[in-house]
Amino acid sequence: MNAVDVMRVRVVPDFAQWRALARAVVSKKIPPELIDFYDPAFATTQKLFSENDDYSTELIQDVPDSKPHVPKRFLETAIIAACHRDPQRWNLLYRLLWRLQTERELMKVQVDADVNALLRLEQQVRRDEHKMHAFVRFRRVEDPDGVERFIAWYEPQHHILKLAAPFFAERFAVMRWTILTPDGSAFWDPPTKQLEYGPPVPREQAPSGDELEELWKSYYASIFNPARLNPVAMRGHMPMHYWGNLPEIELLPQLMSTAVKRVEGMVSAQAGKPSAAPFVPAKHTLTVIREALPTCKGCDLYQHAIQVVPGRGANHAPLMLVGEQPGDQEDLQGLPFVGPAGNVLRKALAEVGIADGDIFMTNAVKHFKFVQRGKLRLHQNPRMSEITACKPWLLAELDAVKPKLVLCLGASAAKSLLGGTFGLMRDRGKVLSTPFAEHVMATIHPSAVLRAPNDEMRHTLYEHLRNDLLAAYQFAMKAA
Repeated sequence: MNAVDVMRVRVVPDFAQWRALARAVVSKKIPPELIDFYDPAFATTQKLFSENDDYSTELIQDVPDSKPHVPKRFLETAIIAACHRDPQRWNLLYRLLWRLQTERELMKVQVDADVNALLRLEQQVRRDEHKMHAFVRFRRVEDPDGVERFIAWYEPQHHILKLAAPFFAERFAVMRWTILTPDGSAFWDPPTKQLEYGPPVPREQAPSGDELEELWKSYYASIFNPARLNPVAMRGHMPMHYWGNLPEIELLPQLMSTAVKRVEGMVSAQAGKPSAAPFVPAKHTLTVIREALPTCKGCDLYQHAIQVVPGRGANHAPLMLVGEQPGDQEDLQGLPFVGPAGNVLRKALAEVGIADGDIFMTNAVKHFKFVQRGKLRLHQNPRMSEITACKPWLLAELDAVKPKLVLCLGASAAKSLLGGTFGLMRDRGKVLSTPFAEHVMATIHPSAVLRAPNDEMRHTLYEHLRNDLLAAYQFAMKAA
């Protein structure tokens, strides 16, 4: 068919306008090969065709009452993909709309060329939206009347301003802010909670800096980790297109040039700290680990305990329980969770139906830490340095067992995998991901039940423990 037979329809970068036009076109049963939705923003299009080639006004007249059928998935994806700058996006959307009238399950066929192209546009727009959330930098200015405002200039790759702006309205709800882009501008007014949009603004009209910028650069320099420097990966996550928006980029040459010396200093500082790493065998099986543990002198705790207490349980258990450290009875018997707290734990496990064959039990610290009071050995919490020193053993056990979920019992065990800032009562029962184990949950230690000041609190804490054990077990078994 000749190009002159094709009806050309002008579409500004606006999904609502395309949607109205597309409804009219598909209702009149005009196939995709006879229609061309074009974006006037592209110079090649403007040169080839004049305004007289635009049939948009004629098409929306005398539209039949029938509405085209589309699944919800198409509409949700199309709204995002329409923000892309690809000049052929409107024709792609119409081609899919046309096909969906007879191919009702088309959106489920991801290998289809049109569906795949749509999903690719959506993915690229979402990525650009994520970059905008990360790379917008506000600068503080004051109006002549002394009102504080924050202004940012940003150049996105796609038409994402209206897609991304609500994020900033929620994140910076108390700030009067403005985001300026080559495509448009967004304004947030805290008193009225109104998010409004305006015309594009050139970069020259945006502020070039403020007193907060130096503070931000100082903060960025302080958190820069030279040990993780990877210029190739950095450019992948932070392409040069965005560098003009980031004041911290000015610091990168200096930070990169001093990275090697800083890493050497970090390694030197770590060299004198206690660690079990030299004693952990290269082969991570439970038998090899159990045989190597008695040789460990990674910290001073081995000097006072009777013996080391290795983990115990099924070789490839879906659920791993990690306690704090052995107690008095565990130290005497060389087995984990055989003292009073262990009895509470085993009672709860039995009540929720968790069998020994489905769990592996161990401790974050392998030796009993205590203070002597006469003939009594009283439990003493391990320091973070001792938890860190013993961590290589726990990581070796994780590698050997490969559980689907790790349930940490108590704050000390949780901090071994989730870090020193983890809050047990705040985050208890949440499934979290760590570099050491894909799924980690934390609950109260059984000893907390024993230390409860009254029966009511004891019952409450025990129910927390039971419920978390059951939730962890169900998650692990489902993932197994």
